[in-house]
Amino acid sequence: MSKYTTIPFVVLFCLPHIFVKAQNFDINLLRSINKNQSFLKDQYLELNASSVTAVSVGVPAGIAIAGFIQHNKQLKQDALYMGGGLLLSGIITNATKRITGRQRPFETYNFIVKRDDESGGLSFPSGHTSSAFATATAVALRYHKWYFVAPSYLFAGSVAWARMYQGVHYPSDVFAGALVGAGSAWLTWKMQHWMNRRHEPVVTVNKAW
Repeated sequence: MSKYTTIPFVVLFCLPHIFVKAQNFDINLLRSINKNQSFLKDQYLELNASSVTAVSVGVPAGIAIAGFIQHNKQLKQDALYMGGGLLLSGIITNATKRITGRQRPFETYNFIVKRDDESGGLSFPSGHTSSAFATATAVALRYHKWYFVAPSYLFAGSVAWARMYQGVHYPSDVFAGALVGAGSAWLTWKMQHWMNRRHEPVVTVNKAW
């Protein structure tokens, strides 16, 4: 048996060990985040987690309203692409939840404290985190100033931390949610640019002889 034919067997042998290590890291990190409770964290993180829908929907809606009031085509397009990114993020997130079927950590481990009204649902990936990062990335891609980018990602990161602190998501859930949200925003942003280039008028230059 050549060394090349032994590689698949080595990989198959190591996979369970790697999976167990990753799962242990996941739950140990969650436990360290979840166990240290304080009134300030309760209030701040609950505020972030509970406002995700309002912020994620409110940002593109507000930009759309401003676009219609000012008759600004660019603002209308920005609102459409931000809303599209949020919608795509939600579709991918919910489809992945159904495929993986992962239970929430407080349902699996009795030492995880639940600090949220979640009564069930599926854990992987985090829907709150994907929505927050879809909005933050959409804002960052369109408005490059630090005073737009920094608060957007501070909010998204706080939402991700809150979902772990509340015991309703693993670190891997929020990491995957952040990737889904940011990736969805980036895809719709690239699509908007592609569509804009397609509709740009072709300029012909007449040469004078």
